[in-house]
Amino acid sequence: MKPTDLREILHYVPQFRDRVFIIAIDGAVVADENFGNLLLDVAVLRSLNIRIVLVHGAGHQIKILSERLQEPISNYDGAGVTDAATLGIAITAATNVTHEILEGLKLNDIRAAQTNAVEAVPLGIIKGIDHQHTGKVHQVDIEMLRTLLDKGIVPVIPPLGFDGNGHTYRLNSDAVAVEMARELGAVKLMFIGSGNGLEIDGKVVPQISVKELEAALKNFADKFVPEMMSKAQHALQASQSGVPRVHIISGQVDEGLLAEVFSNEGIGTLIYTDEYQAIRKAMRKDLRHIMALIKPSIQEEQLIKRTRSSLDKHIGEYFVFEIDNNIVGLIALHPHPEQKMAELASLAVSPAHENRGIGTKLALFVENLAREQGAERIFCLSTQTFTFFQHKLGYTEGTTEDLPPARREKYEQSGRNSKVLVKSLTAPVSPAALPREPALTPLTN
Repeated sequence: MKPTDLREILHYVPQFRDRVFIIAIDGAVVADENFGNLLLDVAVLRSLNIRIVLVHGAGHQIKILSERLQEPISNYDGAGVTDAATLGIAITAATNVTHEILEGLKLNDIRAAQTNAVEAVPLGIIKGIDHQHTGKVHQVDIEMLRTLLDKGIVPVIPPLGFDGNGHTYRLNSDAVAVEMARELGAVKLMFIGSGNGLEIDGKVVPQISVKELEAALKNFADKFVPEMMSKAQHALQASQSGVPRVHIISGQVDEGLLAEVFSNEGIGTLIYTDEYQAIRKAMRKDLRHIMALIKPSIQEEQLIKRTRSSLDKHIGEYFVFEIDNNIVGLIALHPHPEQKMAELASLAVSPAHENRGIGTKLALFVENLAREQGAERIFCLSTQTFTFFQHKLGYTEGTTEDLPPARREKYEQSGRNSKVLVKSLTAPVSPAALPREPALTPLTN
């Protein structure tokens, strides 16, 4: 199913209707041939009564214009020194980008308006260097923006700020987007650039929590792609300021914006607050989703067939992994208190979310739960995924003699010849059994 399938979109619409999205677009994306398709995605969001604020950069256009005018500029992102000549180029380039965006929005029958809603002050002298006409956001005219949004008008915000004395300052567009998201209470801030997402240690990270991103920037800054540092730092600032979802995606993917908003998988990187995903007890209302989740594993004979009635009977022993109210993982913990043992069972993860750490989190969750219930050993039976339990979670291969008598009898009757895997819950936890921290093995979407 394509991420733009109407049924998939309608699943999310109640969450986003009348909420604010800040879409921050790099100048290079505006110049890309896919920009027209990106604006079509924006039009879809507007048709669903999602309130959009567009913040844009102009670094790409500043670079081209400076080369054409033979005016060398040391930086293009609004974070370095801005002399008078650079400011003039930045104003021209930003104005041209704003015009192109307004033109494209009109083509898609979207009402929009350029604003001077950002009040700026000089960045000042930092480490002895006067940044001249480079500024920082002082405050945002929220009343103006809300008036436009209430009337269905998309505010278009350039990387420029103004003070009460008529001075213009060049701003970093990522910083502007963060302030917009914070002040307007946005539910999503979407950074759209040329990269495929937040790349750490040579790999694009699909999802990462605020705490993990903070730790990664502190301890592994050298593993970030330099071009993405501004996005990473500002994404962290936004998340710490209360923006629940920050996305970093490519603007060169057709229908990429819709895929990121309306599918669990997305196309780039999601930075989320801790409530984004959670493990909770399964409930009877989850049975339909649970049956759909385990169906592929049953067909591949990874799990034995389970009926809806058998699941219902033992629903209190099942736990689900939820992402934005969508069940993407399942596990069960069956206690054997007389033997001070517990069985880990029914571990299943949606195919779209495999190999992203969910299985490990679920397994560690029930291990801790088993400890709390007084179990000294935990076991599981596996025909195909035994290497996962051995290499990732520290289980060792046992025999049927390691099983509680009642479970041994069922094992022998099944004829599946599963491997018996056992783990002590009283020994210190092996580091190999824990997910690596921080974001180099991210939590998943």
